Amino acid sequence: ALSMLLSSLGTSIANVALPTLSVELHASFQAVRWVVLAYLFAITASILVVGRLGDVLGRKRLLRTGLLLFTAASVIAGLAPILSVVIAARVAQGLGAAVMMALTLAFVSEVVPKSDTGRAMGWLGTTSALGTALGPSLGGVLIDQLGWRAIFLVNLPLGLVALGVVGAIGAGYR
Repeated sequence: ALSMLLSSLGTSIANVALPTLSVELHASFQAVRWVVLAYLFAITASILVVGRLGDVLGRKRLLRTGLLLFTAASVIAGLAPILSVVIAARVAQGLGAAVMMALTLAFVSEVVPKSDTGRAMGWLGTTSALGTALGPSLGGVLIDQLGWRAIFLVNLPLGLVALGVVGAIGAGYR
């Protein structure tokens, strides 16, 4: 669920930062909107391939890789000195998010008993909606209190927790 929360939060948290990014990175609004678009395009372009890759490479391994990519890209975006680095990091972050979204759903069929599948899917849907809804408010608070970089750097501790949870999934899952 934390993987789903992070990926959906990543969808909406950057929206409120666009005016700030335009000023701080000395770029036009048309240029900074790519911070949002790059993330969404990366997810859209790759999410269908991810499920098959999970079957081939192993879902646990690929989910761990997706979390690592998402978390590392978040840190790069948060430390980026120029807009092009933020946008490139958002592409990588979106690729990681696609893995997290697709494989989180796939794990439900493997890890959750059939009798609880509906409840687990409902929980993931709720978590996704919560992340999307929470993004603008959390982003606004982080920007106001800590600056624009915090909207990306907040993913570091959350990503590390999610990696720990994935690591705790049984050894029978590859």
